[in-house]
This record gives sequence, structure tokens and C-alpha cells, in this order.
Amino acid sequence: MLILAIILIGLAAGWAAHLLVGRGKPDYARLFLVGIIGSFVGGLIGSLIFDDGLELRPSGLIGSIIGAVIVLLVMRALGISERRTEPPSPSSGNRKR
Repeated sequence: MLILAIILIGLAAGWAAHLLVGRGKPDYARLFLVGIIGSFVGGLIGSLIFDDGLELRPSGLIGSIIGAVIVLLVMRALGISERRTEPPSPSSGNRKR
């Protein structure tokens, strides 16, 4: 039952973060990973805010969403973009003169 709760919280956090900062068509495997990683990032931020030391631990839904938003923003800053559904642009060698 705990595994199912982790999966659902991870998907919910990733989906909410995608709604807040994402663009394009959502990839559910990516949303799940962003949500799970975001849960630990949110737990780390929560432990720093509440002066519990530097502990890496999972957080609840709100902390997971905050962490997932941070993870998506960092991914965007690093150039790790989401899957695009647009066709590639034509190469410069095929232009008419």
C-alpha cells in the first residue's frame, strides 16, 4: 500500500509541477520521476527551513510539488527540455536561392 501511495504522490506532484511551469505534452514517466525527486528536494528544503539539519527525506504532497517545481526549473535552466511534438525545422542546405 505504501508503494501505491508513493507512486500516486509522485505522479500528482509531477503533474501539478508540469501545470505550473511545464509546457508541451506531458510524459507520465518523466512526471513520475520529477515528482519522486521533487519529494526528496522538498523534504530537504523543509528540514533546512525547520532547522532539522541537512536531512534528505521524502515530504508530503505540498513539499513534493514545491520540490518538483524546483526540479523542473533546474532542468529547464540546464537545457534538459521536455519532449517536443513539433517536426524538426528544415536544414539550411535545402533553402532556395
